[in-house]
Formats: sequence, C-alpha cells, structure tokens
Amino acid sequence: MAAGVQFVGMLHQLVRRVTSVGLGIRPVPAVQRLAARGLSTATQPEGQEDLDGDVQVQHERKPKTGIMLMNLGGPETLEDVHSFLLRLFSDKDLIPLPAQSFLAPRIAKRRTPKIQEQYSRIGGGSPIKMWTTKQGEGMIKILDEMSPQTAPHKFYIGFRYADPLTEDTIEQMEKDGIEHAVAFTQYPQYSCSTTGSSLNAIYRYYNKRIRDRGEEGRSQMKWTVIDRWPTHPMLVECFAQNIEKELAKFPEDVRDDVVILFSAHSLPLSVVNRGDPYPQEVGATVQRVMERLGMSHPYRLVWQSKVGPLPWLGPQTDEVIQGLANNGKKNLLLVPIAFTSDHIETLHELDIEYAATLAAECGVENVRRAESLNDNPLFIEGLADLVKGHLDKGVSCTRQLMLRCPMCVNPACGPAKQFFHDQGQ
Repeated sequence: MAAGVQFVGMLHQLVRRVTSVGLGIRPVPAVQRLAARGLSTATQPEGQEDLDGDVQVQHERKPKTGIMLMNLGGPETLEDVHSFLLRLFSDKDLIPLPAQSFLAPRIAKRRTPKIQEQYSRIGGGSPIKMWTTKQGEGMIKILDEMSPQTAPHKFYIGFRYADPLTEDTIEQMEKDGIEHAVAFTQYPQYSCSTTGSSLNAIYRYYNKRIRDRGEEGRSQMKWTVIDRWPTHPMLVECFAQNIEKELAKFPEDVRDDVVILFSAHSLPLSVVNRGDPYPQEVGATVQRVMERLGMSHPYRLVWQSKVGPLPWLGPQTDEVIQGLANNGKKNLLLVPIAFTSDHIETLHELDIEYAATLAAECGVENVRRAESLNDNPLFIEGLADLVKGHLDKGVSCTRQLMLRCPMCVNPACGPAKQFFHDQGQ
C-alpha cells in the first residue's frame, strides 16, 4: 500500500517534470544583431520542405556535412501537447514507469489539460523549433566560411518528443546524401536522460533498420557526436555577459549585495548515484563563469523541477530563495545555467512561480533573471566553433562518452556508445 501511494504521488508530481521540456518566447534584440552581421534568420528563397513539411535552407550544391541539433523539443501549439506528452511518458530513458505501454497513454491523456494551461500562460506553445532554426541557420553560414573543406553544411533538427522527430530527421539526412552526420547535443552538460536518450534513439533506429533490411539497413553516413561542451569559452562568455547586463539593472546601492543563483534541472539521486556526470559538468560551467566574473558576487548552484516524493539532487531553487530571504538576503539574480534557450522552466517556473510569486511572498526586494542565450550572435558563433573544432579533430566522440555510468541499468547504453565509437574506426 505504501509503495502504491508513493507511486501515485510520483505521477501526481510528474506534471512539473513535463513542463521542463518546452520553451517560451522572450523577445530580445539579437535578431537585429544577427542581421547586422550578415547572419540572416530569414528562410532563403530556394528552401524546400523536408519530411515534416518544414522549410529549411537548401544549398545549391548537395550538402556534404549534416549537423543534427538534438533536443527534447516541445509542442508548438496547444493541440500538439497530447502527442508530445505521449512520446515523453513512453520514453524509458527519461521517465521509467512500470507497465509503461499501458500507463503512458493514460498519463498523457490525464495531464494534457493541465499542461495546455501551463503553455497558454507562456504564449500558447513552445518556440524551441524557432530558436533552433535561427541558431542552425546562423551556425551553418559561419561554418561554410570557416570550414570550406567540409562544406556545404546543412543543419537538421532532431527532437525526441515533437516534430521533427529524430527518426524522421535521420531519414531526411540519408535522403539528402549527407556524407558526414554530426549528432550535436544542445545540452551543454551531458546526462543519460537527455543527450543519452537522443543518442540511444539514433542507435535504436539503425538497429531496427538492420533487423528489417539486413546489411542494406546500415547507415550510409559516417556519424560522429558532440556529446558535451560545459566549459566552451564562448558559452562561458555568453553567460557572463548576460549576468553582467542583468546585474547592472539592480539599484546601485544594493548591486554589490546581489546573490547569484545558478539554477539547473535536478536529477533523482538514484540517477546521480549510478554515476551520471551531469552534476559535475553543471558545476564546471558555474565555476568557469564565476572565474570569468572575477568571483564578483556570492553564489550558489541550485536545482529546480524536482518530481515526486523520492530524493532528488538539491538544494532546491525554491527552498534556497526562501532560506536566503529568511537570512536577510533580499537581492537575488536567477541564472538558468543548463538551458540555452527560453522555455517553460525559465518563463514559467523561474519567472512566474519563483520570481513573481515566491520571492514576493518571502519578502525579496529585488529579483531578476538573466536572459537566456536564444539567438545571441556570440552563442551562435560558439556553436559554429564547436562544430569546426569537432570536425578538425576527426574523432567520433569524447572519451567521456565511452565511459558508462558505473551502475548503469540501461541495456541500450553500452551498444549505443559502441555504435558511435565504431564510426571513427
């Protein structure tokens, strides 16, 4: 009975986890900055539709290198929420459930109205495909100039739970005749539940195709992976600049007293204790950012979006806000350190739940949230730099990717890692 109550409690809390994978729109003037640098975000006239009916920039020549920008995705409209939730709850890599094929459809149906309400408060849907498209277009324009030997480049979007799905994107890349496919995670810090899930999806796709077609099912492309980039200099600089810009908006008489709270999505301690590298990589990003800022302010790394009654990595962001207020710290700057674009965890959880509601209830006098990276020109330049460095090295993946968590329980993890490793042989 106790176990059953605990499980029901976990499902009741899962809505908070679901809302962590979308994005919300927060307009910034970076589009104009991109245009000023010649990095147009407009679709080119020669664009044509892909398998999902989405217009993407096409090159006059057949693309040689394809870069799949991997992410969880998000529902673009309220009508898309149910299918998004169904895919999400069906993914054992992200949310393992007993009797998953039975429970996933029922949980998705039950949660759809609540999640639709959440998305309606941040604009009616997720703009993650819009942000990813802008980032991809700017990235390949830079890449074509800085790496002509691997050009033409073409970006693709591979989402786990929303269109364009990873599997459909692979088919499009094969159809386009891509020679070198780069699986480029859009999570700077690696976790088995995010980047790992996307890589497992690619492996499972080819594994099934080989079973169905034999040798003809093998990939016609050479696959390599950018599996993590937590301390890339341009990523660090983007975070630091956004923090400096937001600190300048605090009243001058309290500016030196601001406490910086770096907030990242939490993980269950059961996952952390298996050896998932995510916590240490998030910590590495925070350390580099603070070193760039000259350790100018006191700070903490905090964790948000806990799901269910089981122990999660802490301290939790909301509890820290309350604790600091109780200790007389009334000037706070929230920094989403594990997210590169605005989404529901920034626009709803941080902005509405914490900054607008909780902070006011706790008596916080000044609270702000640092701008997300979105289409920041320096960030887009950093994406191109990451791909250029990866292509120049000629390696299939980092050495870290090949190290499984010491207590790994996922049967797909080892073969998936080996699949990508073998591409470089």
